Amino acid sequence: MSPISIVDTPRVAPSKGLFAQIREDVGCVAQRDPAARSTLEVVLLYPGVHALIWHRIANRLWRGGHKFAARALSWFGRLVTNIDIHPGATIGVRFFIDHGAGVVIGETATIGDDVTMYHGVTLGGTSWSVGRRHPTVGDGVLIGAGAKILGPISVGPRARIGANSVVIEDVPPEMTVVGIPGRVVREQRRRSGVDGRIDLEHHLIPDPVGDAISVLIDRIDFLEARLAHLQVRVSEGSHRQVGDNKP
Repeated sequence: MSPISIVDTPRVAPSKGLFAQIREDVGCVAQRDPAARSTLEVVLLYPGVHALIWHRIANRLWRGGHKFAARALSWFGRLVTNIDIHPGATIGVRFFIDHGAGVVIGETATIGDDVTMYHGVTLGGTSWSVGRRHPTVGDGVLIGAGAKILGPISVGPRARIGANSVVIEDVPPEMTVVGIPGRVVREQRRRSGVDGRIDLEHHLIPDPVGDAISVLIDRIDFLEARLAHLQVRVSEGSHRQVGDNKP
């Protein structure tokens, strides 16, 4: 994957009030998690929502210059939820962390609106620089479980990162990345989103290695069938020749 320029950058300016942001964060869960039965259940029992609420408060403290208080609140949130979000990270609205255990989001990471992230994801840095050293994730991105996105790279809007992928280069908009290191896979089928909802079918992300193995298996089956057919023909020919040679 060659470096690209992603012009459709996330809209993450903190213009909305705290409670308006939290209301949207909670409301989006019902659209993306069929297990969510009520708003009360989401507010009380979803660690991803709890971690995000702690972060919303800690981020305001961080931007207000109260660095120690922000880090302390962030530390407490990590202790309770097992989700580590640096208070300096910038996160858009309607961000959903499903399950959440083991998620790490670094200080200079930027996440757009309507992003969905599964457990074990890392948005990590790759240098000691005090500047931007973490990823920028565009609007509507889906990041599968265990994926690692490392360094000051950009993930374009509506891209999908496959589970356990390791991404170290820019990802174009609306593309899918799988593997270690991550590589772009262009999908041939039309996205199956319904009523404008985010496509959560991360189990349908293409697997080029698996596809290649399937082709090889089919080819082996075909060759074995041909070989069996030829063996039958040879055997029949041998019997016919023996019969012709009898006096």
